[in-house]
Amino acid sequence: MTVLTRRTERTAAQEQPSARRRNARERAWAVAFASPYLLHLVALTAWPVLASLFFSMTEYDLMSPPRFVGFGNFARLFGDETFWRTLGNTAYFAVLFVPTQTALALLLAIALNQRLRGMALFRAAYFVPVVSSWVVVAYVADAVFNPQTGIANQVLGLVGLPAENWLQDPVLVIPTLAAVAVWKGVGYMMVLFLAGLQAIPEERYEAAKIDGASAWSRFRYVTLPGISGTTFLVLVLTSIETLQSFEQVYVMTDGGPHGASELTVLYLYRQGFQFFQMGYASAVAWVLFVLVLALTLVQFRLQRRWVHYA
Repeated sequence: MTVLTRRTERTAAQEQPSARRRNARERAWAVAFASPYLLHLVALTAWPVLASLFFSMTEYDLMSPPRFVGFGNFARLFGDETFWRTLGNTAYFAVLFVPTQTALALLLAIALNQRLRGMALFRAAYFVPVVSSWVVVAYVADAVFNPQTGIANQVLGLVGLPAENWLQDPVLVIPTLAAVAVWKGVGYMMVLFLAGLQAIPEERYEAAKIDGASAWSRFRYVTLPGISGTTFLVLVLTSIETLQSFEQVYVMTDGGPHGASELTVLYLYRQGFQFFQMGYASAVAWVLFVLVLALTLVQFRLQRRWVHYA
């Protein structure tokens, strides 16, 4: 018994170095395969983030060396009326965009989740605007909202209403931009809702029918709880997308008329790349980041009350 124990210990001692070498090789291969992503993360994400944090505390115009000013940019920012106006415009845009796109995406997903012929074609048609650039979308929007030849004013004329200058009216410009943004992005959220709907077991609907539940009751007590996780994901993604909106405003209105549609990211772009106030633009970026982070954390906090993953 003692001889067998010694042989076992000797064999284990011989295997330990080989196991360590094998683990070392596996770690080396893991680092090798992960290194492209790690380099990308450091060079294009982590380093720019840290650099922007540094520049947010400086005066920097790309031509002269940055001059440290501490929290001076943030103090200037909180007293900047233009910044607060753009933040209000962004909030107004979000209030119109987020619930409208979420509700419309859910309705489309329910309609296109039916087992009928040709549904794949309709799903693709609704997804086409998602992959289109904002330049293309701007041309389509001009065909609809052009004050002289647009379809929207032609429809208003048919019912006896006056024509509107949709993108040049301070009252109508943000609702118009929100409508165009919903049309472009609703297809992607519709696909997410479709995936959530198709993940609900059919047995739940059959059990509800046996219990005599109406169509509304099945939607309220089976469908909505079943896609609560997907709804939460859509709300988070849409909220972040809204606070970072830039392309549609830059392409379609450039913030006009008279700043009525200027959103915060467009204001950030102008400060940094038109006026070359990189320090101030970095401060705007960090305040916007804190707002996005706070909103996301609040959503994650509230999701415990209504999201069901079981």
